[in-house]
Amino acid sequence: MAKITFIEHNGTARTVEAENGSTVMEAAIRNSVPGIEAECGGACACATCHVYVDEAWTAAVGSPAPTEEDMLDFAFDVRANSRLSCQIKVSDALDGLVVRTPERQA
Repeated sequence: MAKITFIEHNGTARTVEAENGSTVMEAAIRNSVPGIEAECGGACACATCHVYVDEAWTAAVGSPAPTEEDMLDFAFDVRANSRLSCQIKVSDALDGLVVRTPERQA
């Protein structure tokens, strides 16, 4: 299990537990985290689970795959640390991960 902190656009923080092997998006949905819509259910076919990975965690999370980069083109306010939370697999190495949700999803 890893603890992930989601920080909403307004600054409200919520820390949830996520099972290893699941995705950051699945943890958000299971815990009703505001700002993560996940319209495609994690198929990397939309950009409604867009998050900003805290700079301290970008190396641990890794870079997006080409398919994810293509989908990020549809996200709102994409930044260098943008990721689709459905593409971030949870592991013990991500215990303490901090992500922020954008002002709105695409």
